[in-house]
Amino acid sequence: MSDTILDSCGNVFLDLGLPPDEAAILQIRADLMAELRKFIKRKKLSQTEAARLLAISESRLSDLLNGKWEQFSLEMLVALATRAGMHVHLKTAA
Repeated sequence: MSDTILDSCGNVFLDLGLPPDEAAILQIRADLMAELRKFIKRKKLSQTEAARLLAISESRLSDLLNGKWEQFSLEMLVALATRAGMHVHLKTAA
């Protein structure tokens, strides 16, 4: 194992060598999951309250809170954020 520390390009998935299109989608999914977790924490919602607000089961909420990103499509995360009252916007840059 190398002790070399490399600078990140800003997207850990690109840093891991994934194709740019896949890395972009994974980064957006990770960002949405993090924002949902912060929202639940900031509102001090119990798991039962958060699951009810997001209209998902508590086991599904547990997957979200535990960062099981592979369990959530981008579309589902956008829907959950919208149910939480968030405004989801996609910005692009050249």
